[in-house]
Amino acid sequence: MLAVAHVLGLLLAAFGVTYILPIGCSVIMHDGLWPKFLVAGFINSGVGLAIAGVTLQFRRELKARDGFLLVTLGWLLVSASATIPLLMGLPGLSLTRAFFETMSGLTTTGSTVLNGLDQLPPSLNFWRHSLHWFGGLGIIVMAVAVLPLLGVGGMQLYKAQTPGPIKDEKLAPRVTETAKSLWLVYATITAAGVLSLRICGMSWFDAICHAFSAVGLGGFSTHDANIAYFNSPAVELVLIGLMLIASLNFARHFVALRRLSLDTYTHDPECKAIFLVLAVSVVGIAALLQSHGVYPGFLTALRHSAFNVISMATTSGLVTQDYEKWPVFAPFWMLFLSCIVCSTGSTGGGIKMFRTLLLARQAGRELKLLIHPSAMAPVRIGGKPIPDRVGDAVLGFIFLYFITVALLTFALLLTGLDFDSSFAVAVASINNTAHGLGAAGPVRNYHSLTELQTWICTAAMLLGRLEIFSVIVLFTPAFWRK
Repeated sequence: MLAVAHVLGLLLAAFGVTYILPIGCSVIMHDGLWPKFLVAGFINSGVGLAIAGVTLQFRRELKARDGFLLVTLGWLLVSASATIPLLMGLPGLSLTRAFFETMSGLTTTGSTVLNGLDQLPPSLNFWRHSLHWFGGLGIIVMAVAVLPLLGVGGMQLYKAQTPGPIKDEKLAPRVTETAKSLWLVYATITAAGVLSLRICGMSWFDAICHAFSAVGLGGFSTHDANIAYFNSPAVELVLIGLMLIASLNFARHFVALRRLSLDTYTHDPECKAIFLVLAVSVVGIAALLQSHGVYPGFLTALRHSAFNVISMATTSGLVTQDYEKWPVFAPFWMLFLSCIVCSTGSTGGGIKMFRTLLLARQAGRELKLLIHPSAMAPVRIGGKPIPDRVGDAVLGFIFLYFITVALLTFALLLTGLDFDSSFAVAVASINNTAHGLGAAGPVRNYHSLTELQTWICTAAMLLGRLEIFSVIVLFTPAFWRK
């Protein structure tokens, strides 16, 4: 435990350095909050260095289970420390709402409890969006590139944090180089997004903030009206591109850039399935909207369908329309898509397409075995056989996922929230997408929730971001046995 505390101290100290970004924003935008960010940075780094110093004698190479403990405590600690600027800059904000906001940022959920975003001090707005960017590939994955230099092994953290089959697929011989490669690709895509949004007419401030949100697949915006504020097809098209890129495996992006070839995507079964599902959904919902006369023409319906369906499906949550006014099938289908569309190794949440494909293949195998009990029918994805151990792990995850959604829904029902809102908010929170339906729909935020409901959603966001197992395993007796 003390060895984990030592690494947590180093992580907190390193996180304190990130306050340089909002300090710079505050100075440039002249909002006068830079002293508060400076104090927050010193508190983070000072406390972190103190913890690391006190526990220095207990430093050792981390074991596998230390990684799970460190990942969960790391997210909680960094989210808690990130509340300091919000509490200092917004005196009326409670700790519950501040912690929700920072957890939502770091988990790239994008749900917010803040009203009046257009009048929010620019540096606080920038800080919220920075949390999306840092959380995109994971605070811990970023730390993996640094901590080994300080004598702390990183592979355990990388395996505990990184979801799906990518966890055993190194891009470079050392995990440090792997993490650096992923962040290089991440930063390159972000820079391209910022420049593209600026060309489309956004200010530099809005372009940077919304690129951070789109690449991190978070739903934070600098305006209460979200992307509807800009009313720009060009802006929407760029954001669609960024969200689609971010929903794919970043290891694929790295390989594609290194080889200057798109072959890696054409051979990726997840990529094919994602684009097929999204294409059918976008066109189908556009046709549904036109048939109900929601918009005057098919092209208008297609524009709004494309942006909002892709945003919801990729668990981003940026919005241009109040899709709760659409035919009831559309918002519930979009909520369902948020469960399955994103790829493993992406910045999105949900079950992930790999697990969906695997379950579909397993169902097909069981049907075949009913007819031919003695047949040899291995489960294959992309032409490669999937070990039974992986299939068992996926079944276990899916069971935990649905049980967790059910328990979260019942917990919210106990607080007095209506069923539609409870179910949609539970699904949205665990999928790390910004909006549910009802009380927290696309044109509302989570400000109307009670403190207890807010804490339930906060817990759901953490569970979803760490893919349930990483948190639940800490509550098993076997984890704590020597």
